[in-house]
Amino acid sequence: MRTLVYTVAIGSVIGLAYWAYQENFRTQQALDRVRDLQAQIADTREALSVQRAEWAYLNRPERLRELAEMNFDRLGLLPLTPSHFGDVEQVAYPPRESVSTGLADTIELSGETE
Repeated sequence: MRTLVYTVAIGSVIGLAYWAYQENFRTQQALDRVRDLQAQIADTREALSVQRAEWAYLNRPERLRELAEMNFDRLGLLPLTPSHFGDVEQVAYPPRESVSTGLADTIELSGETE
C-alpha cells in the first residue's frame, strides 16, 4: 500500500512539474511577443513623429507662399494674406424669427386620456 502511495505521489509531482514547465514556456513566449510588440510600437511612434516633423517643415507658410508664387501661371494660386479673412460681423446668420417659429409648431403629448 505504501508503495502505491509513493508511486502516485511521485507521478503527481512529475505531472505537476511537467505542467509547470509548459506554463513557464508559454509565459516566456508571451513575454517575448509583448517585447516584440512594444518594440514595433516604439518604432512606429518614432516614424510617426518624424513624419509629423516633415509635414510641419513642408507646410511652413513661407515655403507655401514661395510655391504659390512659383506656380501662379499654372495653378492660379494667390498667396494668403490677412486681407483674405473677414470679420465675424460679416457672416450672414439666419434671422432669429425663423429659429423660434420652428419651435412654435411643437405637439404636446400626454399619456393620460381624459
